[in-house]
Amino acid sequence: MILLASLFLLAQAPDPDALSERATGLARQNRPQEAEKLWLAALKIAPGHFAASLNLGFLYHSRGDYAEAEPMLARAVRSQPNDFNARYLYGAALQALGRSDDALRQWRQAISIRPDHAKLLQIMAVEYGKGRYFRESAAAAARALELQPDDSSLYLVAIKAHQDAADHPAALRIAEAMVKRFPSMARAQFEYGYELHRAARPDEALPHLKKAMELDPSYEEPFFFYGEIMVKEGRWEEAIPALRRTIAIRRDYIAAWVMLARALIGHGRLELAKTELLKAIEADPKHPQPHLLLSQLYFRLGEETLAAKEKDLSLKLRRENPEALESRQGRPFPAAVKP
Repeated sequence: MILLASLFLLAQAPDPDALSERATGLARQNRPQEAEKLWLAALKIAPGHFAASLNLGFLYHSRGDYAEAEPMLARAVRSQPNDFNARYLYGAALQALGRSDDALRQWRQAISIRPDHAKLLQIMAVEYGKGRYFRESAAAAARALELQPDDSSLYLVAIKAHQDAADHPAALRIAEAMVKRFPSMARAQFEYGYELHRAARPDEALPHLKKAMELDPSYEEPFFFYGEIMVKEGRWEEAIPALRRTIAIRRDYIAAWVMLARALIGHGRLELAKTELLKAIEADPKHPQPHLLLSQLYFRLGEETLAAKEKDLSLKLRRENPEALESRQGRPFPAAVKP
């Protein structure tokens, strides 16, 4: 009798698979609150239930509740470590919580399961770059580009990643491939022109920078680097309008203000150069570079007291804001800390 009663109770016990399936049906009917209750009920019966954990994690993540999503997705990963979606979403929740390195570790596992997932590789390349893991960023970007060579955004990610990794020959090759595939894109023309300029090939760079300027007159970068080449070549009159155009497009472009002042100094228009540097300082009082050039200009004008004041101020600002002048250094991706 007792045995029959026990079998009856077991037969009436809720089935976590059935609860999860019903919850999925409710979610598809846009009834997330009812679905959530059923998934929680399934997990109460079977705490490691994969579908309930994954779907609840996705539900919480989709509404921005990342702190709630994280433990659910962690359960899903523990339940099925080789599931791509679980790893992908778990990494996304960790990234949203500011745990970038942990997110990348999950995504590394995910990409080992789906090595052809170009979108995830692109996300990883960007996230590696934020962490200054430049070699890893370049490798991920190159793999994504190989998978989807018709996606112009992947060229830009790959070029930036290789620039950060100080692999300029690779950045040049990618920029060349981009301009061949997208010749009517201003950004493609600029990127190739910029890399040629960086490779000390200004005669080859200039036509691409000019083409970029023609294709998109509102894009400031080609005008700036065209002006920079003109300054380096001592062609002051050609540099000045390009640099003024840069500043007209983007008034916070302090490097353009400084380069314009250099062009004006080279052209012998010292007072006008001083005026432009004072405008640059007004635009960004904390940037050290305008103060440094202004110091040199004051010295040249015989105003030694003002020159010394501006030099001291530029040094002070550089100490307070070193990233304004110094490039970020790369570092290797850290191994996971074992408990």
